[in-house]
This record gives sequence, structure tokens and C-alpha cells, in this order.
Amino acid sequence: YDRSMYDILFEDLKLPRPHIYLGTGSSSNTQQLARIMLGLEKRLQDLTPDLVLVYGDVNSTLASTLAAKKMNIKVAHVEAGLRSFDRTMPEEINRVVTDALSDLLFTPSPDADENLRREGVDEKKIKRVGNIMIDTLVMNMDKALAQRTHIQMGLKEKGFAYVTLHRPSNVDHEQILGSIINELIRLSGEIPVIFSVHPRTKKKLMEFELIGKLADSTRILVKGPLGYHSSICLAKNSKFVLTDSGGLQEETTYLKVPCLTLRPCTERPVTIEKGTNKLTSIDRLQEDAADILNGNVKEGKIPELWDGKTAGRIINALLSRL
Repeated sequence: YDRSMYDILFEDLKLPRPHIYLGTGSSSNTQQLARIMLGLEKRLQDLTPDLVLVYGDVNSTLASTLAAKKMNIKVAHVEAGLRSFDRTMPEEINRVVTDALSDLLFTPSPDADENLRREGVDEKKIKRVGNIMIDTLVMNMDKALAQRTHIQMGLKEKGFAYVTLHRPSNVDHEQILGSIINELIRLSGEIPVIFSVHPRTKKKLMEFELIGKLADSTRILVKGPLGYHSSICLAKNSKFVLTDSGGLQEETTYLKVPCLTLRPCTERPVTIEKGTNKLTSIDRLQEDAADILNGNVKEGKIPELWDGKTAGRIINALLSRL
């Protein structure tokens, strides 16, 4: 709902504008859930759908699920079964509750299937279809690489690190965010850094008076939110990615680019077990980055069904069950 991210995404992916826009905006988690449910209830009454398809783990995922189920409408969840096992994360609550209520669960990987079985979900509801985000990546790869974003920024292929950070655990606390900025400045002494700054992160950098420290570092290129194509181009051509984004963990695994995830856990363990991802911390970042810069990286493999054909499998499953 931040226009600096909303408009650029629709433009990059050539998406049509939504038929319905609830305009709930930013507020507390509880207020946002309530506003979405209230707005959606009237729309669902008018539309009388056979099924509501929800994606991912954001507040709209849970709110749409609750609104539909209260009206006895079936729900199918795409990206079902992912678990970080950290219930301090709002996304984890959204995932767990959505999966418990959904009638059909489309999973991206075997660990997601197993998580659902462990929670007592009926096997008939579980359908592994692969990773829908890889469909987007495959469809847009040529356009993304044609951007040559790193060249336009004066950087060479595999000659920079690409950084994105936005999660509250990393950016909402002055001491933690300050330590991260210090690490980025240190890292930039070894390799140039492109830092795509999320609106939430920018707000905190300004609040904690850290934006000046970044501006003083000549080898950190601070950018606003980047378009999808530019982000994929930078990830593909970087030496490594440092992030707390779930999407980038998956995209770098497909692209076979080393990824350091600045979090204590991940809901996408397949990116670690099979892919190129590794969890890191502020204390370990220097060592983990040095390993990559010294060439100590795992090649990684693309997980099964991450092939760009997930949408077709979802369509076929819906047609066979409705």
C-alpha cells in the first residue's frame, strides 16, 4: 500500500489494476485485519464466489480467510505449510491460522507438507504444486537481465553485494539497526554495497539519525525501493545477497546466488538444505561474508517443482476439486 512499492510493481509486471481496492492502508495488525474483513465481507456477499484463493502470509491473507470462512466459502491457500516456528513474527500467526482454516493447501516444498501433517491436516487437503514466485521469476528473467541495472550503477558482474532489510526485528530497534549499518560500512571496505532501502527502513534510519552514516560511506549505494526487474538483475549479478526477505531467499536459490539471511530462523528451510541460502547474525556476518568473498560457497540445487509451472498445477487442482 506504499505507492513507492505498489505502483512500480504493477508497472514492472504489467498487472491490471485490481477490480476492487479496499484502501485499508497502514495501522496496527489488529486494526488492519478488522478493516480488511469489514471491507471484504460486503464484496463477498455481492460476488458469492465458489472459493477464495489466498496467497502467502500477510495480513490480507489471514483477513480474507477469516471473512470467507465466516460466510461458509471455501478457501485455498497458496504457499501453505511454511513455518519459521517463531510465533513472535506476525507472519507466522497468519500462516498457522490460515492453514488451519483452509480447505485446500497448495505447498511449495516437502517440508511444508510435513509441517501440515504434523499439525493434523487431512492428507486429502494437501497438494504440492511448487513455488508460485518462481513462475514470476521465469516469466520475467529476460526482461530483468536486460535492465543491466548494475552496469548503470557503475558496477561489474559479481563485483558487489546486494542488500535489502525491512523486518521489524532488524530495523525497529536503534541498537540493532545501528550495528547492522556499522557492519555494512565495514563490508563496503571489501566490496561495494547496493542497499535498496524499504520505506519502513528509511523511516527508522531517519528516526535514529543513521542515514548520515550511510551517506558518508562512498562505497554504499543507497537506493529507494527498486522495481522487480531491477531487483532480480542485481540479485543475479551480485557476489552475494544479504537480506531478511523470504522472496529473495527463494529467488537466490533458483538463481544459484549465495544468500545470507539476517534472521535466526527461516520458514523456507529448503533454501538452506538444497539451495544457496545461509542464516547469519550481526556477530557472524563478517565471517560469513568473508567465506563467500574467498570463494567458499555451495553450488546449491533448484528444489523439485520450482520450474515456472506452478500456476498451471494450481488451476488443474482447482478444476478437479470444484
